[in-house]
Amino acid sequence: MHPASLPTATYRLQFNAGFTFEAATALVDYLGALGISHCYASNYLKAVPGSLHGYDVADPTQLNPEIGNEQTYAAWVSALRARGMGHIIDFVPNHMGIARSANPWWQDVLENGESSRYADVFDIDWQPLKTELEHKVLLPVLGDTYGAVLERQEIRLEYDQGSLRATYFDQWFPIAPGTYDRVLGYGLQELLDDVGSDSEAGSEFLSILTAIRNLPGRLITDPATRVERDREKEVIKRRLAELTARSPQVQAHIARVVDRFNGDADDPHSFDALDALLSDQSYRLAYWRVAAEEINYRRFFDINELAAIRMEDPAVFERAHAYVFELLRRGCIDGFRIDHVDGLFDPGDYLQRLQARARELRPDLYTERPLFVVVEKILGMDEALPEWAVQGTTGYDFLAMLNGLFVDRQNEHATDGVYHQFTRLRVPYREMAYRGKQLILRVSMASELNVLAHRLNRFSERHRHYRDFTLNSLNQAMREIIACFPVYRTYVNEREPVPDDRDRRYIERAVREATRRNPNRPAPVYHFVRDLLLKRGAFVADSERGEHMAFVGKFQQVTSPVTAKGIEDTALYHYNRLVSLNEVGAEPDHFGTDPEQLHRWLADRAGRWPHGLSSTSTHDTKRSEDVRARINVLSEIPGGWKQATSRWARANRRARTLIEGQSYPSRNEEYLLYQTLVGSWPLEKMRTGDREVYCERIASYMLKAMREAKVFTSWLNPSDVHEQAMRHFVETILAAENTTFLDDFTDFQQRIAQLGIYNALAQVALKIGAPGVPDFYQGSELWDFSLVDPDNRRPVDYARRRALLEELDARVKAEGIGTVAAALMSRPADDRLKLFTTMTMMRFRQARRDLFDRGAYTPVAVTGGRQAHVFAFSRGYSGREAIVAVPRLLSPLLPDVSDLPLGERVWGDTVLALPTAAAAHYRNALTDRSVPLQHDGDRVSVRAADLFETFPVALLEAH
Repeated sequence: MHPASLPTATYRLQFNAGFTFEAATALVDYLGALGISHCYASNYLKAVPGSLHGYDVADPTQLNPEIGNEQTYAAWVSALRARGMGHIIDFVPNHMGIARSANPWWQDVLENGESSRYADVFDIDWQPLKTELEHKVLLPVLGDTYGAVLERQEIRLEYDQGSLRATYFDQWFPIAPGTYDRVLGYGLQELLDDVGSDSEAGSEFLSILTAIRNLPGRLITDPATRVERDREKEVIKRRLAELTARSPQVQAHIARVVDRFNGDADDPHSFDALDALLSDQSYRLAYWRVAAEEINYRRFFDINELAAIRMEDPAVFERAHAYVFELLRRGCIDGFRIDHVDGLFDPGDYLQRLQARARELRPDLYTERPLFVVVEKILGMDEALPEWAVQGTTGYDFLAMLNGLFVDRQNEHATDGVYHQFTRLRVPYREMAYRGKQLILRVSMASELNVLAHRLNRFSERHRHYRDFTLNSLNQAMREIIACFPVYRTYVNEREPVPDDRDRRYIERAVREATRRNPNRPAPVYHFVRDLLLKRGAFVADSERGEHMAFVGKFQQVTSPVTAKGIEDTALYHYNRLVSLNEVGAEPDHFGTDPEQLHRWLADRAGRWPHGLSSTSTHDTKRSEDVRARINVLSEIPGGWKQATSRWARANRRARTLIEGQSYPSRNEEYLLYQTLVGSWPLEKMRTGDREVYCERIASYMLKAMREAKVFTSWLNPSDVHEQAMRHFVETILAAENTTFLDDFTDFQQRIAQLGIYNALAQVALKIGAPGVPDFYQGSELWDFSLVDPDNRRPVDYARRRALLEELDARVKAEGIGTVAAALMSRPADDRLKLFTTMTMMRFRQARRDLFDRGAYTPVAVTGGRQAHVFAFSRGYSGREAIVAVPRLLSPLLPDVSDLPLGERVWGDTVLALPTAAAAHYRNALTDRSVPLQHDGDRVSVRAADLFETFPVALLEAH
C-alpha cells in the first residue's frame, strides 16, 4: 500500500547504533495510532563509526551497518507500507564525514591526490594561497605541532597486506603507491643478499619496484591515464601482498624498514626518512589550530571533520545520490528533507535536478505532482523563501512565529530593564550578532575570507580603475560586508541574467551598513564588491564570466556558515534577555509576535507553502518546545522575575569563585542559568539519583553555552579555571542543602511550570490546526524539558509512551472523551495530558485531511475584556469547517497557581465571532461537547467561558 502523496503529519526519528531499523519497525503501529502519516528519519546512510546523528555520512552508497542492513531496512519500510504510512529521509548533500579514516572516497583522494577518481567530489583548492600546499590537502588533525608529534612517535608507518599507511591514534592516512619505493627500496641490497636477486622472490620484488617507478604521476588529469593509474596501483598492492604472504624474508625486510622509518625517540634525525616520505604525499598533516588560516578544502561551517562536496558538478550529483535514488525508484522513500541547503553552490539548480530525477525514476508518481521536498533554510523575519521546487522549509520560521505569540510584547521595555540591571550589559543584540560574525571571520574562517579576498584582488588588478585597491582593503571590505549581511545568503546565479529584487536589496543593505560602520575606509572598495556581487561588473571581460560567477558563488557559500556560527553558535548564547527567543531561525530582538501578524503569516503560508513542516522542537533547537513555553511566561511577570533573580543572586553569592580578581560566573551567565533552571526543572519531585542526573545535565549545558558564547572560554581555547568555576557554581546552588535558594526557587518555578503547561498545550493545538504539516520530534508527545544537543538526543522511552497511549484509548472507550479530558485537567503535570491533546487532535486532522491540507485560513475575531488572551482561526474547505482556539498570556488571568484557565470567572464577557454562514452547532473534539451559540441578529458567536469550560484548548467542528 503506497502512502498518500503528501504527509499529514511527520515524526522525527534519530537513528544510530542505539536506535536501529528494528527498533523503528517496532514503533510503526504506535506512530500510526498517534496519527502520524510519515516517519521523518535522520540520515541512515553509512556514517563515521559511532555517529549519534548521521550528518557525518562517510559512504553514501550503502546503509549504516550500525543501524541495520537491507533486510531490516526492508522490514521497516514494509511495516510502514502495511499501515499506509510513508517515509521522508534527511539527506545531506553539502558535505561528507571524513573523521576516523572512515570515508573511502576521501581516503582515495589522500592516496592519489588530483589523479583520484574522487578528486572532483570534494571542494578542494589544489592551488592555494600558500605555495607550499600546492597539490596537497591540509589535514589539521594533530594535537600538537607536526614536528613534536612526529618525534614523539605518535605518527607511525605501517604495512598491511600490500599497502603502506601512516597512522595517528585511530586515524590512518594512505601512502601513495608511487612513493612505496622510498620504503621498499630502503636497504634493498640487504634483502637481495638474503633471498638472491635471481630468485623468484627477488625477481618479483624488483619487478614490483619497477612497476612503482613507472606508475603515472599524481598530477595527471587525462581520464584514460587516470584509469590506468587507478588500475595499476591496485595491481602493485595485490602483487606485494601475495609476495609477502609467501616470502617470510620479504615480509621481514619490510618490517625492518618500517621500524627504521618509525625512528628512535632519542635521535631526532632518525625521523628524517618518515618526514621525507610524508612530505611527498598529497596531504600535509598539521596541528589542528592551523585550520582557521590555512585549510584548503571547504568544510561544513568550521568543522574540519566534515568536508564539503561539489554538488554543482552533475557527475558528483549522480554519484552522491545513486543509492538514495535507487531507494526512491524502489518505492522506499517518499520525500526528502534537504540538510543545509544554503551550503550548496546553487540551491535552486540542485532542487530542480532533484525533482527532474524523481520524475525520471518514478514517472507514475512524480509526473503530475512534485516529489515532497522540504529544505533546512533559516529565514530572516522579513525574508521569504525563494520560489524553489520544494513544498517549504523544515519549520524554523513557523517555530519562531508561533513561539512569539506567547511573549507579552507590552513588557519588552520592562524585560529589558530587568536584564540590563541584573547583567549590567547593554550591548544590543544586533551589535552582538555583528561582533559574533566578525569573531568567526577572524578566528574560525579566516582562510575562507583570505581566499575570497585574493580572488577579488585578481579582478581589481585587471582594471585600471580598481588596481589601486590593496589586498588588505579588499579583505577588510569583504569582512565588513559579510558581517553586516542581513540574511544567511543570497542566490545570485549564472542561470538568471540579473539578480532578483530580493538578492539586490540584501546585498545593497549589507554594503550600506558596512560603509556606515567604516566612514574612514574608502567607499569605492565596498561599491566594487557590491557591483561584482550584483553582476554589474561591466569591467569583467566575457572570458572572465566563469571566474566571476565562481567568485559570487563562493562568496554566497561563505556568508551562510559565518552567519550560522556568528549568530546561532555565538550571539544566541550571549544575548540572554529572554532566551526562549534565542532559537534557530528567530531574532531575539523581535520581542514576540503580534496576533494580527501571526494571522497574516499563517494566511500567506496557507496560500504559498501549505505543506511546509510545522516544527516546534527539532534535533537542532536550543531548547525544547516545553522549555520555551515556560520561559515565555517570564515576559508576563518582569516585576516578579526581577525580584526573584535578585534574591537568588544574593542567596548564591557564596558559590562564586574569584578569578583574577573578578567574581565568576558573570552576571550574564548567571541570568542564563536561572532561565535554564526555570525552563527545564522536572515536573515531578526529584529523588537523590534524579537530582544528580539533572545537575549533570545542567552543568554540561552550561559548559556548552560558555564555549559557544566565546567570552571566557571556547572550544578553540578552553579555560579550565572558568569551566571548573561554573561547574562548582551549578553543583553548589543545586545541592540539596542549599535550601535558601531551592525553597524560594521551587515556589517561584511551580507557578511558571503551571502556566507553561497551558502555553505548551496551546502550541500543540496551533501546530496541528495551522496550515502546514505538523512535525513531532521524537518523544515530544509527552512533556519534554530537554536542552540543546546532546541533551535532546537522549534515548526515548517508547514503551512508556505506547503504554500511555493504549491506556488513554481504553479509558476514552470506557468513560468517554469528555470524562477523560476533565480528569486529566485535575493533574496537568501528568504526561497523559499532552499525549491526549496530541493524539485527539492528530486523529481528527488525519480523518479530515482535505480540510487541513487544502482548507482556507480565516482569523476568528475575538472581543470582550479578555480578547487579547485568545487566539483563534478557522479552516474551511468544501463546506466543512473547523475552529482552533487557544489561550495566551494567562498570568494576569490566573492569580492563584492552582487556578485553571477555565470557565466564566476567568473569561467573563469574551466572545469569538463565528463565520457569517455559521453551522447549526459546533462540537469540541477534545471534550465531545457541543458549544452553546450566541445569536445577535445575523451575528453568531461563542463565549470563551463556554469554549474553555472544561479544557484549556478547543478544536471545534461545525455540524
